[in-house]
Amino acid sequence: MGNERRIVQVCLDVPLVATFDFRVPEGLDPEVGNLVVVPFGRTRKVGVVTGRIARSEIAPEKLRDIESVVADVAPLGRDELDLYRFCANYYLRPLGEVIAASLPPRLRQARRRKLAPAAPATARGPIAEGPPPTAEQEAALATVLASFDRFHPVLLEGITGSGKTEVYLRAIAEALARGRQALYLVPEIGLTPQLESRVRGRFPGEAVIAAHSHRSEGERAQAWLAAQSGTARIVLGTRLAVLSPFADLGLIIVDEEHDASYKQQEGLRYSARDVAVRRAQSLGIPVILGSATPSLESYTNARDKRYAHAKLAQRATGAALPVVRMIDTRVDKPVDGISRAMRDAVAARLERGEQSLIFVNRRGFAPVLYCRDCAWHSTCKRCSANLVLHLNSGEMRCHHCGFLGRVPPRCPKCGGMDLAPVGQGTQRVEESLQALFPKARIARVDRDSTARKGALKEVLDRVHASEVDILVGTQMLAKGHDYPGLTLVVALDSDSALFSADFRASERLFAQLVQVGGRAGRAALAGEVLIQTDFPTHPLYAAVARNDFAAFAEETLTERRAAGFPPYAHLALLRAESKKAGEAEEFLESAARLAKRFASRVEIFDPVPARMARKAGFERAQLLVRAKSRAALQPFLREWKSALDAKAERRVRWTLDVDPQEL
Repeated sequence: MGNERRIVQVCLDVPLVATFDFRVPEGLDPEVGNLVVVPFGRTRKVGVVTGRIARSEIAPEKLRDIESVVADVAPLGRDELDLYRFCANYYLRPLGEVIAASLPPRLRQARRRKLAPAAPATARGPIAEGPPPTAEQEAALATVLASFDRFHPVLLEGITGSGKTEVYLRAIAEALARGRQALYLVPEIGLTPQLESRVRGRFPGEAVIAAHSHRSEGERAQAWLAAQSGTARIVLGTRLAVLSPFADLGLIIVDEEHDASYKQQEGLRYSARDVAVRRAQSLGIPVILGSATPSLESYTNARDKRYAHAKLAQRATGAALPVVRMIDTRVDKPVDGISRAMRDAVAARLERGEQSLIFVNRRGFAPVLYCRDCAWHSTCKRCSANLVLHLNSGEMRCHHCGFLGRVPPRCPKCGGMDLAPVGQGTQRVEESLQALFPKARIARVDRDSTARKGALKEVLDRVHASEVDILVGTQMLAKGHDYPGLTLVVALDSDSALFSADFRASERLFAQLVQVGGRAGRAALAGEVLIQTDFPTHPLYAAVARNDFAAFAEETLTERRAAGFPPYAHLALLRAESKKAGEAEEFLESAARLAKRFASRVEIFDPVPARMARKAGFERAQLLVRAKSRAALQPFLREWKSALDAKAERRVRWTLDVDPQEL
């Protein structure tokens, strides 16, 4: 090794933008991309070599030696390092943090057992025959295949049940035929078991792996190595999989591309959909963005010809879309969340031996424990949120900070005994339905009931085996699942999104209702969707009833253009929180004054309290900035963040969220 290779720059997962110089001792020869173990303070850390230098600015006697090169992991490739640098620059995070986020937990451990090498690739077997494609699917596939030799994203807009997955599988077959790998992203972990079974059935001779956070640390590490080595030909995963290394990636699929789950909300706040498009661009490979209700950003890109646009307007089975009806809850007043029309519709399905899905926009037994004597209600002492009543355990929980309290025997304010739950949580709806239909087999699906590994799959298997009559659940059931015996969907608690302060709320509500409604009548039996609402004539509900995404999109885009919101502007949000009241807003006011010094093409809004102004004992506030283009916003954000870093504010925790999805 020459002298110029005796010092290497190492990226570490620390809140600093800088790399760290280390000396290479005799006997070691790390390459750029190698994982290495280095001393850091009084600890040892795993880092990644990102460069070599001839001379360090650190005095020779202060340079420390690399301890070892991680021998059981191949170096990260140049394509991956370029992707991580893009994420670090765009989302304004240290490169070491981005790289650490891409590594499974086991590979970040300085002390661990050596991993077994990935199994060698097996001989490829035949691809199983799929159903004959419809004319629409063939046309959509032709659009996708036309983009295989270059970067040209394809927006695959297909109604629920139209067979988007079949187009994906045929595109994967093309990538495999070219000797390349495919990455298939889904927004929710709950979608992967059913999808994995279908993909394995179509490609029985290929190595298929699932990469998501519900797998064990060992499984996640092996999946990562299999993708990196090329052993895994098809990788199914949630948002984090977009950062995985690949030997020869040839296709990326982003299913339900509109879904907010693709945006990471803590730490490295990246959008997996946007990173997928960037990765495809840098590799010159196709990327398919699929949805029944595309994000307005993707829809605009397709309308303006930046993306190719393929449409599937008919269900692949020939089944008709479900009929959508509004239940006017001002007239048919619900009791415990259940209107007379809903009760009658469920009873009719039970009599015919068909299945019903009750979709609730909340979870838990009830949002609030309420005193009928003095109007006291259960609130969290650490957050500006209500405590949720969990009747089975006799507990009240905050679903934001985790605060846990017992159910009081009497009202803490007036001492009254008339305490009652209000609101329609999933558990309360389940119990109300059980009281109405004691012989019905009811299953509940929400974050609480499916916390145990494998619990969701068990429930869905029971649904497919016709062992469930009524399914009660949250958004976990709204997408991706296929229930052949399901003919009725009832949506509860939708109206609050119509008047939300978040400009994306209506877009999310439209998508949610279309997705969950699409679960009904996908087979031979006709489907029906009931929406309980106080506003049955609202234009959004009318568009849902017509399944008219284009009309909804054009009307909403007109509003967005007038208001100056994405996709006609680009946003960043400076979030701040502090234990002491007023400090977060004071910091943001100072940050706003600082920003105005160099914000010639950027609009600075006033600081405001966060939607949840208090969480886990912290007072929270935020400051929005807006620009007409990324070219104007990005240089400003880098200069602003550098100035904020220089202030070394210790009393306030703050972070910049680029392209925020929730305001």
